Amino acid sequence: MTVPVFLSRELDGTELTLDGPEGRHAASVRRLRAGERVDLTDGAGSVAECVVREVLKDALRLDVIGRHTVEPPGRRLVVVQGLPKGDRGELAVEMMTEAGVDVIVPWSAARSVTQWKGDKVAKALGRWRSTAREAGKQARRFRLPEVADLASTSQVERLLSEAALGLVLHEEAAEPLSGVELPEGGDIVVVVGPEGGVSADELDRFRAARAVPVLLGPTVLRTSTAGVAAAAVLMTRTGRW
Repeated sequence: MTVPVFLSRELDGTELTLDGPEGRHAASVRRLRAGERVDLTDGAGSVAECVVREVLKDALRLDVIGRHTVEPPGRRLVVVQGLPKGDRGELAVEMMTEAGVDVIVPWSAARSVTQWKGDKVAKALGRWRSTAREAGKQARRFRLPEVADLASTSQVERLLSEAALGLVLHEEAAEPLSGVELPEGGDIVVVVGPEGGVSADELDRFRAARAVPVLLGPTVLRTSTAGVAAAAVLMTRTGRW
């Protein structure tokens, strides 16, 4: 059985109490019992390996049996995700989190049907961040992905210009993603367009920011699956998979 992971801000000491929403879920939903193993993490790489000593109504008392730290990757994978329609944004975040993407940047692209404005921004970001948090626990990620604030095209240009390598997925690109030369370190930033794709103006601006248009494959993927497919290629090529 896979050892469940829960988030906790408190990892110090030989005995810990997991309470709050995480403790309630562990005790009442997962119905963990004394003697079972759990891992606690702060989501930033620190891990406390624990055994359940006592189950309370909405909490667990734990004995710490080990600790370790997951170091950050030498090459971070950043995916700029054009806002998809409906709940496909959360689907994209869930799959990219499971695949190991380090940073997810929601992007208000010219061809995005969905636009986050006003009160919608905070609510939508909250859903994406909650999805990343829950998917990270399910995938046993001890370094949760950062879901950045909503980015404009100008902000995406800046990300690309500062990256060790900037890539734009585009169906008319000549160079395949599997063949592009990768840097030894630094951020790899991949731009995924919305359902309507990356506009000609956006592509020109991204090229000017040193980004390379790349072809993912012979078929056209949905925007919600293109990011995880690109991540799989890059995770394999960087040795993280």
